[in-house]
Amino acid sequence: MTSLLQRVKSNMAIFAHRKARGMLDGEYGSVFRGRSLDFDDLRAYVPGDEVRDIDWKASARHGSPLIKRYVAVRRQSVILVTDSGRNMAAAAYSGETKKDIAVMALGVMGYLAHRHGDMVGLVCGDSGGTTSLPAKGGEAHLERLLRQVHSAATLDAAPSRIEDQLHHVARKVKGRNLLFVVADELAASPALGQLLRRLRAQHEVLWLTVRDAGLAPGDPLLQPEQGLPDSYSVSGSRPLLAHLARDPAVAAAYANAVAERDAGRRAMLRQAGITEGEVAGTGGVMTALFALLERHRRAG
Repeated sequence: MTSLLQRVKSNMAIFAHRKARGMLDGEYGSVFRGRSLDFDDLRAYVPGDEVRDIDWKASARHGSPLIKRYVAVRRQSVILVTDSGRNMAAAAYSGETKKDIAVMALGVMGYLAHRHGDMVGLVCGDSGGTTSLPAKGGEAHLERLLRQVHSAATLDAAPSRIEDQLHHVARKVKGRNLLFVVADELAASPALGQLLRRLRAQHEVLWLTVRDAGLAPGDPLLQPEQGLPDSYSVSGSRPLLAHLARDPAVAAAYANAVAERDAGRRAMLRQAGITEGEVAGTGGVMTALFALLERHRRAG
């Protein structure tokens, strides 16, 4: 198989009007409060410095107050959380497989974290079980994470249930991390909302929804010349009767149901304090992801 990470990197060319020292230079600070534990050097005390930063032993030897300086802590662990169940083997709005879009999004976020010196881990799975790979550095490790998602999300996989993977994170993942969740279009529920609030209390959370294939007139997969002749639902292998979707009443009911589900999901994520975005195809991953990061930064 061609390197998945190389496929991701080939789509990451970004035009910049001004030079920057690093892709994420100054993008986020430490997730820890207080001072770093990495000692740098000593310098002379100046009015306004914190008294608790004075190195009293060194000051006694030197004959004047000296201040301890530290290297700022800017690294964190980024945990990629995604659904690798049967739903992700279905078609997305663009006509691509959802798992290809998920792998692209996870790869971009993982590569940005890698370039920034952060460790990247993975939690993925379906209703049949959850796989967790520890946070490490290096491109070889990131390639392994992407291959895990790509190979697991097949039509033979168990049904999707991202709630199981989120519960795993809540129980097993310690410390404070940045969680990047890539999931199918979920319906809101009180139990899921409570779980998300619990996760947000401990971690920073970014959420990206992969848009489902459209079944209304004008959607890319429902063109008159195509008609979805061999399409079926991956959740129950039921055929999708495309010609019914061209009925105005059916199309209106479908559009209303999708709008209600989307509104409920967005409200649930907003109430939990989670920044969310949506993507319909691999071509929109870069735009969607950087818009998501910018909204998260502005949200404070």
